[in-house]
Amino acid sequence: MVREGDGGKAAGLRRFDLSGRTVLVTGAARGIGASLSIALAEAGASLVLGARKAGDLDGTASAVAATGATVLPVTLDVTKLPTIEEAVRLAVARFGRLDGLVNNAGVEEVRPSFDVDEALWDRILDTNLKGAFFTAQIAGRALRDGGGGSIVNIASLTSMVGVPTAVPYGSSKSGLLGMTRALAAEWAPIGIRVNAIAPGYFRTDMTEVFYENEAWRSRMLSGIPQNRFGDLDDLAGAAQFLVSDASAYMTGQCITIDGGFLASI
Repeated sequence: MVREGDGGKAAGLRRFDLSGRTVLVTGAARGIGASLSIALAEAGASLVLGARKAGDLDGTASAVAATGATVLPVTLDVTKLPTIEEAVRLAVARFGRLDGLVNNAGVEEVRPSFDVDEALWDRILDTNLKGAFFTAQIAGRALRDGGGGSIVNIASLTSMVGVPTAVPYGSSKSGLLGMTRALAAEWAPIGIRVNAIAPGYFRTDMTEVFYENEAWRSRMLSGIPQNRFGDLDDLAGAAQFLVSDASAYMTGQCITIDGGFLASI
């Protein structure tokens, strides 16, 4: 279809409009979670921000409110199901419905595989995989009751490639990608789309320890065709796309945002 003038452009942009929609973001206090919360607010969504300590959300909440969006900070620990249930209940009570979930909460700790103990394994898997599943399940019921919606899981390059000393993290993120596909297939008939974003190398509080190592930075940059690490703003468009109607016929997919890293290996 050929469109002429600004009317066609406006119609295309409306597909990305999230006005009137409510999106829950876990791990929203900082880093990727905070950045994506602001991006979704800029697209018109109302935001429910989740973190283990609600007080940690003050900065993100202020930034979201500065866009003109309505924001609800909630206490949400993905390893504690009652807090997930309460966060979703509060979201529906405040906004009348829930339309989207960004499953972002995650933890990481590098350790040689022979030194990984059960406590570390459980801490990472309980947050990154088990917690993500039950957050999707609980939020998914609200999406189903509201007629459908979109879930975006935050995966990783370790969902697809092996990284030494990151076995628990890579296992959790590989599982998250499998979970994304399985839920997408199961929930498509009830109007729930499930996709993932796999960020490449982005500097956040969780990954700061790597970036302090100059040799590591140089080695990683040499493998990125765009010759730079990602800025958090580089993730915004993909999140807006996957939550919005612009991706209405897309489910079970993973968008890798890595400056060409995977394409070059």
